[in-house]
Amino acid sequence: MTNTSPIKPDAKLTRGGAWVGTSVRRREDLRLLTGTGRFVDDLAIPGMLHAQFVRSTIAAGSVELLDLTATRAAAGVRAAWDSTDLGISAIIARLDRPLAEFVPTEMPILSGRQVRFVGEPLAIVVAEDQYLVEDALEDAHLEYQPTDAITTIESALADGAPLVHREAVNNVLVDVSLFATPNVDRAFEEAAAVVSVKAKTGRQNALPLETRGALAYWDDRAEQLVMYTPTQVPHLVRTVTAKSLGLAESKVRVVVPDMGGGFGIKCVVGREEIAVAAAALELRRPVKWIEDRRDALTASFLAREQAYDVRAAFDAEGHILALDADVICDMGAYSCYPFTAGIEPLMASAEMPGVYKVPEYRVRGRAITSNKAPTAPYRGVSRPQYVMVVERLMERAARELGIDPVEIRRRNLITAFPYTGVNQITYDPGSYLESLNLCEQILSDEGWFELRASSPERHIGIGFACFSERTGYGSSAFAARKMDVVPGFDISDISMDLDGTVAVTTGTLSHGQSHETTMAQIVADKLGLDIDQVKIVQGDTDRIKYGFGSFASRSITIGGSAVSLAAVKLGGKLREIAAHMLDTHIDNVELGNGQVSKVDDPTVALRYSDIANVAYLKAHLLPKGAEPGLYASASFDVNGDGTFSNATHGAVVELFPDTGDVKILRYHCVEDCGVAINPQVVDGQARGGIAQGIAGALFEEVTYDETGQPLVASFIDYRVPTACEIPDIGISHLETPCLFTETGAKGAGEGGTIGAPAAILNAVNDGLRTTGVELNDTPIHPHAVAAAFVNREKDLQEVIR
Repeated sequence: MTNTSPIKPDAKLTRGGAWVGTSVRRREDLRLLTGTGRFVDDLAIPGMLHAQFVRSTIAAGSVELLDLTATRAAAGVRAAWDSTDLGISAIIARLDRPLAEFVPTEMPILSGRQVRFVGEPLAIVVAEDQYLVEDALEDAHLEYQPTDAITTIESALADGAPLVHREAVNNVLVDVSLFATPNVDRAFEEAAAVVSVKAKTGRQNALPLETRGALAYWDDRAEQLVMYTPTQVPHLVRTVTAKSLGLAESKVRVVVPDMGGGFGIKCVVGREEIAVAAAALELRRPVKWIEDRRDALTASFLAREQAYDVRAAFDAEGHILALDADVICDMGAYSCYPFTAGIEPLMASAEMPGVYKVPEYRVRGRAITSNKAPTAPYRGVSRPQYVMVVERLMERAARELGIDPVEIRRRNLITAFPYTGVNQITYDPGSYLESLNLCEQILSDEGWFELRASSPERHIGIGFACFSERTGYGSSAFAARKMDVVPGFDISDISMDLDGTVAVTTGTLSHGQSHETTMAQIVADKLGLDIDQVKIVQGDTDRIKYGFGSFASRSITIGGSAVSLAAVKLGGKLREIAAHMLDTHIDNVELGNGQVSKVDDPTVALRYSDIANVAYLKAHLLPKGAEPGLYASASFDVNGDGTFSNATHGAVVELFPDTGDVKILRYHCVEDCGVAINPQVVDGQARGGIAQGIAGALFEEVTYDETGQPLVASFIDYRVPTACEIPDIGISHLETPCLFTETGAKGAGEGGTIGAPAAILNAVNDGLRTTGVELNDTPIHPHAVAAAFVNREKDLQEVIR
């Protein structure tokens, strides 16, 4: 009997089946841990040349002379081009906002007369090997006319300051006041307590283990420019490359092999990759560029440098009445593509109220431009900063009103869902209060509060941070930012081979998140397969219809939902064909264990390979109207505000007055990312994120002198924490399934980084409680801690400055 009724999707999977919810060992690990992974620098093509860049050695000024004569004559050099030699269009990132709110600026692939930061690429040199090209760089002759550099937020906004871009008045690229509810001023007038925090956060480098790079060549057979590059956004790289070089997009293929981390700085389009592609196109030979660590530290995309001036009003019972915030972000010399210089101030402005019930809200967010390497998204994107500030406000209000710091949070946390905040964002169900209570209980049961109370001779501090992580940003969420490029959806194609195995595409891609494992778990459950029968295809613009890549914890929420829907569609086709072959109704067959069996008689079944044999090799036996083959396609988008993971972090630290050192005695995270597809992977994401958050709280900072020269050109200067500084990190899981993702999962990629700076800073200030001094800036310098213990306010201000 043939049944051609519409295929109905299965019910959403909200808890683990055979695979989802299980800590399956990562399929990627064998090759990555045994040295058989393939990264861009592992690739070699016959005839391959090597490229590097002549870079500016000053932060601001004009190039009066760039003479490449000696460079071109150097041994092994095959080409040396400056901006006048290659006709490459500049990269322009745009927001659909008036000039009063956003100023677009051009980022040239190779800078011409004007330079805007140390390390800006001025020319590309191509030679026979990487050593010869490095030698040839030294032969370039440069003469500059330096000008005063903008190196701080204050100098950028000063009256009469030099302009980094002539079109950016007062060096402001973004100036947006997203919210100003009508009763903010009244709330402050009527408040029982008004507290304020002024805070600065240091500039950081995301430090992926693998630096940026590209290998490009012209494929004569395919008539296509092929570029291998470790990007998080291959389709966007294809778009910009094609536009910059004047090619049709079909003439450009971008492939991402194994990638050693991204953390956000690889989800923007870099100018060096475009220059390498142009060189390969011009020379018709493969050209490889690998960024060295010095350039990665000084000339790559950076992040995080922000200044906050925020005050909060509270009633006598500790309930928050209003927030009033001024946020300024130093975005460096250029807007990054596609997110623009608005990425940090718009994020902070839109989401600052976070997990708390804030009745009134006013915020101004600005992005300034400076003579520093440009800023790109970095894990968390402003949330580590504004969460830190809001959590400091909670601590100050608790002290002012004589309320326990944990209790004041309880009184303000959102507990009834869905909740539409003052920021016009609707928060889906979460476990905000439950995570706080559990985190406090864990530290209490372990005796940390008792140790603090019973050891006055030791300077032990305990700090908490409550926050949410907005994940699964769909098209509508990005459109609300008025982005010219609106990422959001994802598309997945799935096909089954004759042997019953499946290949599934995803427009997201892994740079450490275990997609080959977690995506396969989703598909295996939906189709009743073993995980080893599922192959995940990612990171190739010729094999993936279109995708926006991996960032903002979108991979499982959006990419995983598309994969799930595609699997459901394929499962429906399997059931339809099997029902026809078994002469029964489609509702009387079900999937499982690699076969379709009858519900009323499970001993009657067809293996997937049997069905595939008919679908491909005996199509005349298919149901009437059924297409040959076993394949399906699905897309997924979020038409709303996304889904919110949440967590509470608790930190216990000990301070040492003589040295100012901060030792982390205990760190615990209670997180809720909905259904954890693979709990071990979630643990890894949380611990890695917390390590990066601790780095920002205590160690890492990119600094400059007054002329704009970076002072951190190696790991001797840029303090990266090691295993000795990162403690064992405890993780507890709560589960509030998302109601609109196909798997019930929420994102888990950024939460660890978001909560750590606030928890550490609050713990340090708790350890300083007897000094009368509070610290609000990060990283927390040992000299500042030591100065606090002797209450040397003058010394402290000098250190902070």
